[in-house]
Amino acid sequence: MTANVNYHTRLAGVLIGSAVGDSLGLPSEGLRPDRIRRRWHGEWKQRFIFGRGMCSDDTEHTFMVAQALLTEPFDADRFQRCLAWKLKCWLVGLPAGVGLATARAILKLWMGFPPSRSGIYSAGNGPAMRSAIIGAFFANDSKQRREFVVAATRITHTDPRAEIAALAVAEASAWAVNGGSKVEEFLLRLPDCRQNQEWLNLCRRLSDAYAANESLPDFCRSLGLERGVSGYAFHTVPVALYGWLRHSGDFKMALTQTLDCGGDTDTVGAIVGALAGASTGEDGIPNEWRNGILEWPRSISLMRDLAARLERQTSQQNPVGSIHYFWPGLVFRNLVFLAVVLLHGFRRLLPPY
Repeated sequence: MTANVNYHTRLAGVLIGSAVGDSLGLPSEGLRPDRIRRRWHGEWKQRFIFGRGMCSDDTEHTFMVAQALLTEPFDADRFQRCLAWKLKCWLVGLPAGVGLATARAILKLWMGFPPSRSGIYSAGNGPAMRSAIIGAFFANDSKQRREFVVAATRITHTDPRAEIAALAVAEASAWAVNGGSKVEEFLLRLPDCRQNQEWLNLCRRLSDAYAANESLPDFCRSLGLERGVSGYAFHTVPVALYGWLRHSGDFKMALTQTLDCGGDTDTVGAIVGALAGASTGEDGIPNEWRNGILEWPRSISLMRDLAARLERQTSQQNPVGSIHYFWPGLVFRNLVFLAVVLLHGFRRLLPPY
């Protein structure tokens, strides 16, 4: 881990790292590792549209959580209501990628269910993909960190496994922001997320693999993920954690090795990108990946401004308020995004298989 990186740079690393991992992994989402290798040769690069990248719901949720933290940074219940409203508005903007559990939960919100009762019993990735920024923001407050992660999780997911996975990502992000250096100590903390036997077994598997310097493909095979990382939180998060820890301090290696595993590449990429960005700061993210993202109105420069405001909020006694941007432009942006997604879908009907 990189110890001499300032807090603002680490916050920017979480936000921009998530966007980079998401955008790089998006074109290969759902593909097996062998088909990814046959389809694209050489190193990972932005290739969603004309050699540029765009971001999916993984980055959008992280952005909404950060905005909600700026609006309600002190009370988890108020934060939950704020984030629930943002999710409702997000769905109205016609996003192309919405998880089934998340979509059902947001529809319940629109039907009048309170955020505390809108969640669906699902162990999907939604909460985990948006919790790294909570861990970074509350890096020095474990009580608030847990309360806000639980609040963000239960809006959409009520399965304890989704909550455990989200807590694990937040704990990892907090540890990275604080310049954590002893991986073994962090691994000993992971079981504290909750006493769930499946989770405890995964924590032991992570510790054993790290101690044996096991490769990431071997780790995936031990979880039965030879054909790609699934959308199950207890698959995605352990793989993301191991990819990040095994290549700690090296953003590019951590991300590319994880994306090579295939499957839910945009989400596992977003999580690894956020954690690796928390470790290295924004400067540790390759320039060509950052500059290759074609996004508006939620641009990379807007994420830097968001990181600066989050840093300022940590020293303020009152909410500084969310950052303003041209949100009406999201509908047009989402229509363009959907068209490109459909083109990628049609391309997958062709070889190489």
